[in-house]
This record gives sequence, C-alpha cells and structure tokens, in this order.
Amino acid sequence: MLFNSFSFLLFFLIVTAAYFLLPHRYRWMLLLAASCTFYMFFIPVYILVLAGTIVVDYFAGIWIADTQDPRKKKRFLSLSVASVCAVLFVFKYFNFFAENVSSLAAALHWNMGISTLKIILPIGLSFHTFQSLSYVIEVYRGKQKPERHFGVYALYVMYFPQLVAGPIERPQNLLHQFHERRHFDIDRVQSGLSLALWGLFKKVVVADSLSIYVDAVYNFSSHHNGTTLLVATYFFAFTIYCDFSGYSDIARGVSRVYGIELMRNFDAPYFSLSIGEFWSRWHISLSTWFRDYVYIPLGGNRVALGRNFANILLVFMISGLWHGANWTFVVWGALHGTYLICGRVLALLRDRFGLKSPAESGWLRKGWAMLLTFHLVLLAWVFFRARDLATAFDILKRMAVPAGAVFSDPILAQGVLGIAVVIGLDVVYRNLRFWDRYSALPMPTRFANAIALFFGIVLFGVENGSQFIYFQF
Repeated sequence: MLFNSFSFLLFFLIVTAAYFLLPHRYRWMLLLAASCTFYMFFIPVYILVLAGTIVVDYFAGIWIADTQDPRKKKRFLSLSVASVCAVLFVFKYFNFFAENVSSLAAALHWNMGISTLKIILPIGLSFHTFQSLSYVIEVYRGKQKPERHFGVYALYVMYFPQLVAGPIERPQNLLHQFHERRHFDIDRVQSGLSLALWGLFKKVVVADSLSIYVDAVYNFSSHHNGTTLLVATYFFAFTIYCDFSGYSDIARGVSRVYGIELMRNFDAPYFSLSIGEFWSRWHISLSTWFRDYVYIPLGGNRVALGRNFANILLVFMISGLWHGANWTFVVWGALHGTYLICGRVLALLRDRFGLKSPAESGWLRKGWAMLLTFHLVLLAWVFFRARDLATAFDILKRMAVPAGAVFSDPILAQGVLGIAVVIGLDVVYRNLRFWDRYSALPMPTRFANAIALFFGIVLFGVENGSQFIYFQF
C-alpha cells in the first residue's frame, strides 16, 4: 500500500475516523492493527520476521533494565544487536557477500562458491531494525526506561506512517506519545493534512515526473550523450530529494493528524554551504543515528586527527552499505566521507590563518559555497543511481565532456518547472517556519496553500506513479 494510492487514502480515512471515535485506552490497539494491515499489504508472511525482532528486543530491553550486573547487561545488548543484524544480513547482505566471495575465489582459482538465496528484501527492513536497535541501546545507556507494555512497544517499531521509510525515531521522542491522551484539534488536523499534501505534491508532481526522464536515460546510459546524462543527474538529485522528503512529510502530516509528532527529516539540504551542513539537513534521523551509535562510540572528535578521519570514512562507508548491498553505495558513502575530511582540513587551515568560513562571509562567497556543495553532492549521486561501478564511471566520463543535444521528452519542461517550484517553496516554508507555526498563520494563507497544492496534485500529478525510492532500503 503506497502513500500515493487511492487504497491508502481509503485506509487513512477509515483509521482516522475510528481513531477519534475510540476511547484513548483502545487507540494503541487500532494503530497497531492498522500498522500490521499496512505492512501485510506487501508480503504478508514477512510480518513474522518483524514480530521476531520485536519479541527479542522487547525482552532484551526489560532484561537489561532489570539486571544489575554490567556483564549481563552487555550480554543482553549483544544478543539483541546480533539477532537484529543477523536478520538484516540474511535478507539484505547475504547474496552480496556470497557473490563477492565467489568472485574472489574465481579470481584466485579456488574451487569454492556460495549459493545465493532466492528471497525478496522486506520493505523498510533497515529502517525498523535501526529504530528497534536505538531503543535497546538507549535502555542500555540508561537514557530510556524499558517499555513494559508489549503492544505499545510493538507499535513503536511498527507505527505505519514511518514504518517503511522513516524517519528513524528515538524512543524518547515517540514512545511516550502513544500513552498520552489526544483530543480532536481542527487546527492540528488542518496542519497535518496540509503537510501531507506538500509531501504528496513533491512525490507525484515532481519526483514521479522527473523519474520518468531519469529512468529513460540512466537505464540506457550508453545510448545517451554527456549533456543528456548531466541533465538526468540534475533531475535525479531532485527526484530523490522530492521522493524521500515527500515520504517524510506525508508521514509527519498523517501522524500529526493523530496528535503524534515525528522528527523533521529534511531541512532544505540543497541550500547547505558545506557537506557537513548538508548532512545536518539531509536524512537527519539517519545521520544522527550513525553519529550517536557508531561515530561517537568510535571516539568521535576526541581521538587523534588521523584516527578521526579514519572514523569518518568508516562511518560513511557503513552508511553507504546501509543504503544498499552494492559497491556503488559504498563508493557513494566513501565520497561523502572524503568530502567531510577535506572540509575538516580546510576548517583547520582557516583557523590557523584566521580566515572566515563561508557562513561568515558575504553573499557572493556563500553562493559559491552553496553551488560547490550542491555539485559535490551531485557527483556522488551518480554512484547512488547507477546500477554498477562500471556504468557510474562511464557516465562520469561522458559527463566530463558534455556534447550533443539534450534528449527530448514531453516531461522535460514539467520537470524543470517542478524543480523551480520546490526550490521556491522550500525557501518560503523555511523562512516563515511555515509548518511549525501553521496554526498562527492567517486563514487565507493556509487555505490558499492547501488549495494550490491540491490542484497541483490533481492537474500535474503522475498517475500510477512509482513506489518510494527508499522502500527498497
């Protein structure tokens, strides 16, 4: 069941009506049942995999909190992490591991091979496993009390608005909200529905339009010239932004209707002045997850400079692998890690010679820094989108010397207009803090915004659009 489908609209209306008709004590049951139904629309049997993870981490959290022995605490934590990572490895990485081991064995003329598994990756597996892990780690650290209500804990992991593509929530933000009483609030409902409309607009009007062009070019990249590949890469940068941030906004909007606030996952990332700033604005729930649970435990900024750089590179390579079992994602992560290291070196040099950072400079230098940051991100997107490394390097070689006319497609003009609209509204929404102070805005402003988004979706939305890109992760 996709957010951009009529079936989800019907599902949402039924669940919402029942939610506000039911007494508070039954609402968690409704949301949990709705979440199970939502997940089972894809591959029903995989709910057993999710249930197994939930059971292990639920009891691990209680055992960690109830024992006083530090060694037992660590043992329970290890059990939880190992079991969750084992599920992730089998479904997402085993075939990648098997194929690479078999290729290495063939290159060394060893008579060894590992058979691959014929299984389909459960949707959103990386998201809900990371959310489950964050709970157990926070309990272990003493920053979160264990949730002893099994149904509420299961709902924390399975909550349908953010189940398959985030944001990856922390227990401190989400768990207590399931216990709090929520009353129907028309302003809050209007705000949630408008935010969901904005996300849907980005998905079906912009992302789905752009993806038609991007797929036509990238799926047959050897048939296209450098200019067309460059245009398709620009389009992909906004395809993935509008697709993923669109999902996050729909998730936040739907959740806000129920009075539950999810964290903001994107904050106009393409206006960043550095790669470091980009990662504080892009997929914020994942970048902070890796910061808190991988980077800081490795030593963070408290270690020697060389080791710090190695940690940055390692974390980003792991982050790349989290996105997909392909060397293209590892290279994508390594590129961003290298960018950050170079940024750190430049910052150290600026401090040494008393130079200003771009953020402290005039508008011209800020504009240059913004353009440079965007194009560094753009370069890395080639590896993210290409099907393999050979294709990615071939695309980069062709793009290095743009030549020929741009591949013509009826969707080209709509794509350019859609990008312009998204950039413009991103600026307006961010400067006005539109979604944070929605209820305080004048009624004509709110009404005009909702009507414009609605008619934009109806008139320009792509029918039978694709599933969200991050469902595959």
